[in-house]
Parts: sequence; structure tokens; C-alpha cells
Amino acid sequence: MKAAEPDWRIGILSDTHGLLRPQVMDALQGVNQILHAGDVGTSAILQSLQRIAPVTAIRGNVDIDGDLARLPATEMVRLGNSTLTAYLIHSVHDLDIDPVAAAVSLVVSGHSHSPSLTERMGVVYLNPGSVGARRFKLPVSMAFATIRGNSLSVEFKTIDLESTALVHSVT
Repeated sequence: MKAAEPDWRIGILSDTHGLLRPQVMDALQGVNQILHAGDVGTSAILQSLQRIAPVTAIRGNVDIDGDLARLPATEMVRLGNSTLTAYLIHSVHDLDIDPVAAAVSLVVSGHSHSPSLTERMGVVYLNPGSVGARRFKLPVSMAFATIRGNSLSVEFKTIDLESTALVHSVT
């Protein structure tokens, strides 16, 4: 009998805007893969995340200079060793493919800073929220996806803002 594949854990974030909190770095420890849905803010963010796990990142509307401007606007990525795929796009309103026809399992977007999770026609639409500077009264949040075989589960993590130390800050 073949042993079951271990779970594959993915950290999903967006809208760092140059701010990478230590709570985010702590929460990401042990993930196998990181997805960033744009508005990174500084390449130092991606360098720090890369020390934890392989990173797939796209550019957002603030990523207009240097290395960040060269990030792709969208990206299709395989999730672990499964047959599941994720499609990253900064704003879901700019979705330029039919996820069902493209056999996408998960559409990851950001931009709104508002965490959300919906499922339509077998496709999961996820906005992890923002882990950058808090906007309005929205929570500072990220998400985690767990792949077990070819099944996907998603959970949100709200970041405790009581700790105010910063890993990176760009103004």
C-alpha cells in the first residue's frame, strides 16, 4: 500500500505595500509554498519570503518600479504535487480567463484589502485581505490553503496588531 502524500500548506497574502510584519513571518513558518497577489511594495519583501518557501508573486497597481515592475500581471501555478492549480490576479475585476474552462481550482486576488472566500461552479475565489498597513476598519489578514491529495481547504488568519515591530517598512 502506497503511503499517503503529506499535506501541502500554502501561505497566501496580498497588499503588503512594503510592510512585512514579524507576525506574518512567524505565521508562514513551515509552509511549503507562498503566493503573493500583488502590491508587494518592495523587492525586500519577496527576498524575505523566499527564505521561508518558494514564492510566486504577481505585480499589483503599486508595483511600477524596478524588479517589481517586471513581475507578471497574472500567473498560473500548480499547488504542491496535486492536480490543482491557482490563478493569481491582483484585482478579480480584471479576471481575463474563464477559470472553469482553464481548469483552475483557485483564483487568488487582492487589491480590495478585504478578505473573502466564495465558490462558484467548482472554482474557489480567495482574497486573503491585506497584511500591509491597515486600511479603514478592515482586518489585517492572510490565508492558508491546505492541499490533501487533490482536495483544497482554506483558512484565514487575522494578524494581531498589538505587536508593532516591523521587519520591513517603506514609506
